[in-house]
Amino acid sequence: MAIDFKTFNRIAPHVAAVKKPILLRGRHGVGKSCVVYQTAQALGLPVVERRASQMTEGDLVGLPIIEGDVTRFNPPDWFKECCDYARVLFLDEVDRAIIEVRQGIFELTDSRKLNGFTLHPDTVIFAAVNGGEHGAQYQVGEMDPAELDRWTVFDVEPTTEDWLDWAQTNVNEVVWDFINQNRNHLEHAGEFEPNKVYPSRRSWDRLNECLAAAGMFTEDAKEKTDVIFHLATAFVGFEASVALTDFVKTYERQVTIEMILEKGQIEKTTDFGINDHAALVEKMEAAKIFEEPLPAEQVTNLAAYFVTVPSEIAMKLWTVMGEGNVQNTVALHQTEVDGTAVSSFLVELLTGQAV
Repeated sequence: MAIDFKTFNRIAPHVAAVKKPILLRGRHGVGKSCVVYQTAQALGLPVVERRASQMTEGDLVGLPIIEGDVTRFNPPDWFKECCDYARVLFLDEVDRAIIEVRQGIFELTDSRKLNGFTLHPDTVIFAAVNGGEHGAQYQVGEMDPAELDRWTVFDVEPTTEDWLDWAQTNVNEVVWDFINQNRNHLEHAGEFEPNKVYPSRRSWDRLNECLAAAGMFTEDAKEKTDVIFHLATAFVGFEASVALTDFVKTYERQVTIEMILEKGQIEKTTDFGINDHAALVEKMEAAKIFEEPLPAEQVTNLAAYFVTVPSEIAMKLWTVMGEGNVQNTVALHQTEVDGTAVSSFLVELLTGQAV
């Protein structure tokens, strides 16, 4: 059964604590490498990364040297580092490696040593592959039961929220807003046609980097949509590029959190449908605006918005607020809008009867 990254981040430290090797299996571009680095940071360990697919047997076991009348192997620098110091040893694309390399990795995962050199007691081994449930889509080698038994295997299927949480501080707000409101464009879900460009979490990150460097997120971005379209097509494919370009053209009409909380511009949501409201609430949740107590004026503005939204959205917003600082829910509950208490509005939502 596949798990999302939030679950993996909660479970992986328990495996790392007993120094068992961890194998992540999942589709390309979903962020497997990224989550390994995040886990290493949480463990306080530097990462030593090697692409197993690019290694020969000598790259793994090292080169032979003669000492007196004895020949032994001198380990490569990266492996010696993992033996001398506590590290996260990250072996990527293990299922694309040649059999001799995989047999060497077999010994590493089984006994934490190779050619007489033993890993540091606090070094942890991670690996990532495209096999598992999605293996048929890739040119990879299968792992036999004995090989797989040496790993602690996690099949990962990150959620859109996983990416949005990460992207909140890693991509421009335009890209974040687009994915938040057009989640079907984050990545391709069906079969892949040969030679066709598809979006992935990784390709959106790369596109964001390119657009930012090219100055495409300035106020006059809508005048540069031809450039944005061609760049996006190259990174995430035609369909996603068309949708992103249309989004950028009308982005100035997007409603921001600041418009609601700080300026009280509730009228900007007059023509909102339920999906638009849901996207705005999700934007609030991602921005973690309810973790600290809101100023009184912002609570008043939030209350004015709260009583205008559909019941499903009101309950979603109430739930999101409940996960933050309790003072915000108390303050909202006690606020009045046009002489009517928000508490009365909540009772009507829950019971269907006006107070």
